[in-house]
Formats: sequence, C-alpha cells, structure tokens
Amino acid sequence: MINSLFLISHSGDIFLEKHWKSVISRSVCDYFLEAKEKAGDPENVAPVLQTPHHYLISIYRGKLFFLSVTQTEVPPLFVIEFLHRVADTFQDYFGDCSEVLIKENTVTVYELLEEMLDNGFPLATESNVLKEMIRPPTILRSVVNTLTGTTVFAEIQGVIEACVKLTGMPDLTLSFMNPRLLDDVSFHPCVRFKRWESEHVLSFIPPDGNFRLMSYHVSSQNLVAIPVYVKQNISFLETGSCGRLDITIGPKQTMGKTVESLMVTIPMPKSVLSVNLTATQGTYTFDLTTKVVLWDVGKLNPQKLPNLRGSISIQTGAPKPEENPSINIDMKLQQLAISGLKVSRLDMYGEKYKPFKGVKYVTKAGKFQVRT
Repeated sequence: MINSLFLISHSGDIFLEKHWKSVISRSVCDYFLEAKEKAGDPENVAPVLQTPHHYLISIYRGKLFFLSVTQTEVPPLFVIEFLHRVADTFQDYFGDCSEVLIKENTVTVYELLEEMLDNGFPLATESNVLKEMIRPPTILRSVVNTLTGTTVFAEIQGVIEACVKLTGMPDLTLSFMNPRLLDDVSFHPCVRFKRWESEHVLSFIPPDGNFRLMSYHVSSQNLVAIPVYVKQNISFLETGSCGRLDITIGPKQTMGKTVESLMVTIPMPKSVLSVNLTATQGTYTFDLTTKVVLWDVGKLNPQKLPNLRGSISIQTGAPKPEENPSINIDMKLQQLAISGLKVSRLDMYGEKYKPFKGVKYVTKAGKFQVRT
C-alpha cells in the first residue's frame, strides 16, 4: 500500500505532496535527498531506500522525482510501474510532465491522484477511464486551477490536551512517530524538559483532570497541502449596479476523512444592498447591517460539491468596489492531524494496574482566507 507521494524537482524542492490514510511528514524525504546528493547523477539514485520506519520507492521522469512512501514491504516493481503510470497520465492530460504544468493544474492533479489510488491501492489507472470522470484541462480550467492552487502563507498551531484520571503517582512517557516536524514547542510544568531535549520524548507525572500538555508550531515549509480547495468567481460590473458570485468547495487533502462544520463567511463591500443567491447545500444569510454573507454548508459531500451562486445588487450610482471581498473558511476534520504529528506510544511506570489509553485527533481551521 502506498501511503504518500511526493513530487520533487531536479534541484530537490518538494513542490507537491499527496497522502492516503494518514499524513507522513515531508521530513521523510531527507533520506532521499541525502541519497540524491551522494549519487550525483539523478539517474544513479537507488530506486528503493529503506529508512527506520518507511520504504522510499522512486522514479525519475522529465527532470522530476516521483517519490512514494510505504510503511510496509511491497513489491518494488509494482510501485515503480504505478509511478510511471502517474507520470504517463500527467503527460497525457497536460501535454508534458513538467513542474510548471503540474503547478498550473494543481486541482486536476489532486483529482487524478484521488481516483488513481483508493486508500493507497491502485484503482483507476487507464487514461480513457480517467477522462470519463475528470475532464482534461482547457484554457479556462487551467486559469481556475492556477487561482485555486496557490498558497500565499500557511502555518499550523497545534495543542495536545490531556485528560488524566489515574490513581497513585503514575509516571508517563509519550513518544511520537515524527517529532522532527515540530518547530517550536512549549510544555506544561510537569514535563521533564531535559528528556525532551535529548530524546524528543515527553516524560511527566501528570496532574489529575484536564490540562494542556503541550503546544507546538509547524511552519509553512513543513506544511502539507490544505484539506479543501475553493473555486470562486466574484465580479462587479464597471457600469450598472450589479455583480455575480459563484463559489464551489471541494476536498483536496482529507486522507479519506469527512470535512465537517464547513462555514463560509464573505464580508461584502458597504455599497452592496442585497444578494440573491442559490445554495445547492446548506443555507445562507445576508446581514444588511454588517454586509456579511454567511453560508452554513455542514458536511462536505465529495460526490456532490456544494455551490453558492447568484447576483449581487449595489447602490445606484455607487462606484465599482476597488477590491473583491475575501472568503473566510471554517471547518473541522475528526481523527486527522493535518500537521502530520502522530502518537507512537504511551507508557506508564510506577503503578501496576493497566490504564485505559486513547488518542483523538482533530483539525480545525484557524484563519483560512481565500483572496478573490
């Protein structure tokens, strides 16, 4: 089973990644980049590399590395054949398999990868089958993809909240599968900082009840792709007193999890009098005082993407708004940490009884803004 796919340029820049099941930090690529430097010639990089926790299988096509990551042993030729099929599909869809064209068609690329693998196993890999499900890009589609694939700035602020109800004086150790991705951390006073510095393991005697064990920061260079994409078109006529709005939201990097509590907020220009919109899912409201459109989508259905479209009425004689409104997104994903942080194990010492242990992952949008 393929867990993750990274596309790496000839110079070693990771410019696209896709994950199935769970997020694997791009720090795993350090092993590959080290092997690339030692090899000198890209053609001489070993196609299969073993790391302490993963297997890295790669091909080199069109001055690009297609690097797959697996957590268990799989037949290497099986994976290599699939990677060549991915490269062939990109070439068929975009006319060439290059970094520029892949970046220009980011949304289509993610749609293709979503169909080509199902939970990490090859599903639809034939070009004619894929074209029935995903239309090849046109000039208009390429423009839209360019507008929805570009991240200006992104970072993750994460916390680990603990709920401890244990008798006695238990001594706990919490370890992670990928602690290297954390850029900045702060701890509850009960955590032994020296143990973290030397081993990147949390060692502590916990207080009773609920408390924040740790907070952390992941900067944009380690960030995985944002879990949803937004296709939008908000425009105002140069003359007249009207405008148009058309917004569609779809899943991008959800690792099979459902996007919940999806809410879209659009602060309109003060000259807007009213809106006449139709939502294919959920409900919308327009506040006449604050001039804010609020679209409560709910759960995101990947089989039928939610759309909000319609007309905007502006005060007669008012000039065309100087800037289009931004779109703010709120959402939640259960059992997914978009940072890629994963708990490896939790051990208890000092007490003889067997405790109940559980881990719950939640991703929430902080400030997710789309510029139109």
